[in-house]
Amino acid sequence: MNTMTTIPGLEVQAATAQRCRLLFADQLNLARGKYIPMSEARKGHARMCVGTFAVTYDKQLVAAPGGGMLDGLPDMEVRFDPAALRPSWEADTQVALGELWFKGEPFALCGRTALKNAIAAWRARGLEPMVGVEMEAYVYQRGPDGAWVPYDTPGAFVYGTGPFTDPAGLVDEIWDMARACGIPIESINAEFDAPQFELTLRFADAMKAADDAFLFRQMAREILYKRGYLLSFLPKPFADKSGSGLHFNLSFNAADGTNVFADDVATGVLSDVMKGAIAGLLQHHEALAAILAPTTNSYTRLQPASLSGYWANWGIDHRSVTVRVSAETGPAARIEHRLADCAASPYFALAALLRAALLGLERGYDLPEPETNDGLETINTDRHTPHDLGAALDALEADTLLTETIGADLVANFVAIKREEVRQLSAKTAAEQIAYYLYYV
Repeated sequence: MNTMTTIPGLEVQAATAQRCRLLFADQLNLARGKYIPMSEARKGHARMCVGTFAVTYDKQLVAAPGGGMLDGLPDMEVRFDPAALRPSWEADTQVALGELWFKGEPFALCGRTALKNAIAAWRARGLEPMVGVEMEAYVYQRGPDGAWVPYDTPGAFVYGTGPFTDPAGLVDEIWDMARACGIPIESINAEFDAPQFELTLRFADAMKAADDAFLFRQMAREILYKRGYLLSFLPKPFADKSGSGLHFNLSFNAADGTNVFADDVATGVLSDVMKGAIAGLLQHHEALAAILAPTTNSYTRLQPASLSGYWANWGIDHRSVTVRVSAETGPAARIEHRLADCAASPYFALAALLRAALLGLERGYDLPEPETNDGLETINTDRHTPHDLGAALDALEADTLLTETIGADLVANFVAIKREEVRQLSAKTAAEQIAYYLYYV
């Protein structure tokens, strides 16, 4: 007999199931996969076409390196541990998160493998990367004419909770389903503009944090869509409202489990690990933008005086900088990177951040002075993210040290897909660009 946990209006598989939903994140952060019967899931692998790495959001085929378009679109293998299936938000279903293999080798375009390799590089130094993820998103509902309009939350305010912020109880549904799926939530609250919400997951080791973020985003979007709402993680869906970001909180545990950042702020003396990590993130700031802010819409969010990670600067407990050192000490000590948005794959994004941070530590980059100005009208740097996605891709390709470290093949495929996306959207209005992305981000 199947053991089920009941959530109002939905059922979640808690132990056994009749089918498995096999998923992986592609270069667009789309949840690619297929449903397979549990009898097949016990094998721990399935085959799919590498052509998933040769298409844009609107399914235009691109001769991107590694995507197989000019090689007959061959198969790749998705491998997973059948003993590590996760509860699903769909009835009678469990979820498998796969890694990609091609011709018997780990596939160079697999973001999860890139993250695994980045984690291994830190572990080789005796350090375990720990990550907390904060996501921001707006909610839409259907208007009288059937078009998507902002969710009606007339009493919402920043850090708001309860029915004036969320009259339809959508947060309750997300929270209950996340709990049933084993995705630990740290907090949910209304953000600065309505109907925007901040959704924060509990910190974990880097791979679990990426897995949780990937599944949470998909789960939350799907359960609200079935209710008639659209949860949009677009970075700037409304010109007159705040943008939506994806903040990564990074720390590193030593072999004994202690946070190596624990005493940095309290003593006023930053550890070599913290100084190196911050310096690396700033050194590669322009190149990181393409991976962390990977849509044309992203660059309407990344603007001066927007608290969005535009400037290549850092500071202690300062929200107008890109790399914010939290004022918390002890186990909660961390650095918060504020540039990304949720169009980014959490695997690819974290792989890039960890690689950039490690380069800073290994190569001894100079750490600039911290930002002590307001960070809005007065800033202590002239370096900032590129002004559009095309320029960000140029910066990524030019930063050959970072691209080689992340994975040259992975970056080359990503750049090719994104160049076509830029070409397709170059003549479209801002509204048309939002419509292009809306159902996918």
